[in-house]
Amino acid sequence: MTTTPARGLIALLRLPYWMMTGGLSLITAFAITKDIIAFDTILLIFFSMACITSAGFAINDYFDRESDAVIKPKRPIPSGALSLKQVVAISSFLFAVGLALAFLINWLSFLILIVDSTLLLIYSAYVKRKSGFAANVLVGLLVGTAFLYGEATVSQTISLISLSLYPICFGTIGGNILRDILSFEGDSKIGYPTLPKEIGNKGSIEIAAFFFIVTAILAPLPFFFQFFAIYYLSLITLWGVLLVYSSIRLVTSQPTVENVRKYERLITMSMMLLILSLIIEAVVA
Repeated sequence: MTTTPARGLIALLRLPYWMMTGGLSLITAFAITKDIIAFDTILLIFFSMACITSAGFAINDYFDRESDAVIKPKRPIPSGALSLKQVVAISSFLFAVGLALAFLINWLSFLILIVDSTLLLIYSAYVKRKSGFAANVLVGLLVGTAFLYGEATVSQTISLISLSLYPICFGTIGGNILRDILSFEGDSKIGYPTLPKEIGNKGSIEIAAFFFIVTAILAPLPFFFQFFAIYYLSLITLWGVLLVYSSIRLVTSQPTVENVRKYERLITMSMMLLILSLIIEAVVA
């Protein structure tokens, strides 16, 4: 149980998500530039995005303090590990550090993280409570900015290269919908208007499957636009096949929590193929 300030801080930061945002931005930068990136720039790219990510989680915990007390009592605030003032201070500090690091890279990187920070605040304070589906979409779109940020940090521009990668974030939207099905009981206790609550598991699964299939179709775009090589296409196609397979199984199986958990886990694990495809693209090129 999170009972000490140190443990509370670690829980608040959500360190594993640094690889989803900071790591993805950095890998994208390497894949796009196809060149060596200075070590100080590597640190700036990774930690600027990582700080904004943790700041977003921290401010979300602040706004979710009442619901967390009911369904997630081990979180830093309801467990008593951190006070409300401490969480706000930590979040503000992380936002400031992340933006400062981005400013040291270039103005476009700074602007992207300004937009991300603003949307994270809007998500936590308003969107999440008004529409679960809108929240799913917003989080997915925010994850997609990691591709735009990766290019902006090394080329000071956003071009068709990173824009062709951006639709991959649709898979995150589908994953968020499935996770809402898995957390239905807890969300219902506090009245979150999630998609499963509004239209049921079956309809939610069908919408999630739609986003997965769109992701599978659009993920190879960087190859067809001749930005990435055949190595990228091979792995990203395999990922697409797994997404389509999981979508078909989800739609044709009984809409039970067990089936959703099974294929949500498969989809989450298969995302390693996306990471590997970008790494190989960077290394081979």
